[in-house]
Amino acid sequence: MEAAIIAIDGPAGTGKSTVSRLVALALEMPHLDTGAYYRAATVAGLRSGTDLRSGPAMAELIERTSFEQVGDRMYLDGEDVSDAIRMPEVTNNVSIVAAHLDVRKALVEQQRSWVATHEQRAVVEGRDIGSIVFPGASLKIYLDASPEERARRRAGETGEAVSRVLVEHERRDTIDSTRTVSPLIVPTDAIVIDTTDLSIDDVVARIVDLAGGSSSG
Repeated sequence: MEAAIIAIDGPAGTGKSTVSRLVALALEMPHLDTGAYYRAATVAGLRSGTDLRSGPAMAELIERTSFEQVGDRMYLDGEDVSDAIRMPEVTNNVSIVAAHLDVRKALVEQQRSWVATHEQRAVVEGRDIGSIVFPGASLKIYLDASPEERARRRAGETGEAVSRVLVEHERRDTIDSTRTVSPLIVPTDAIVIDTTDLSIDDVVARIVDLAGGSSSG
């Protein structure tokens, strides 16, 4: 595949992370999980006692903190926080941190730099990749699924009750889709794939096939 960026957006529980990693593997492309940056920033805020609702305070913290993604591992000031960023406290607060304009500006710059160091060729997942981070991506995918299926999948990963996860997803979806800065939307030129009744392999195969048709640019 020629130099290209594949943007994969969507809410939690749609299989986005697993699909993105497998697509990158199939196409032999680097994989960037932009959500890990916001989660790492949330970890930094929680550990330092920074007010997560203060955009300026969080942006200042980010400016003096090192973020690095290597493979599928996320590092915060050199510490591997790949497990810490998946803790419930982080999941419950990351949407608050991600809603700040200053925070997004700082982290989007880092994400774009990461892709630039990989020769502008990567599978990038997140919630605003096709709309804000890489609006010129050669292929834009938006993954979706029914709320019930999304909750069932996440509950299977975390061990929480499906009903509890469903409520939490509804809260996060509302925050992510109604925030004034980089809201979760379906980019106008994105291909929407409903994963409710599809296996991971089916979704990956479809995206890989679509990528083959977008590699001539």
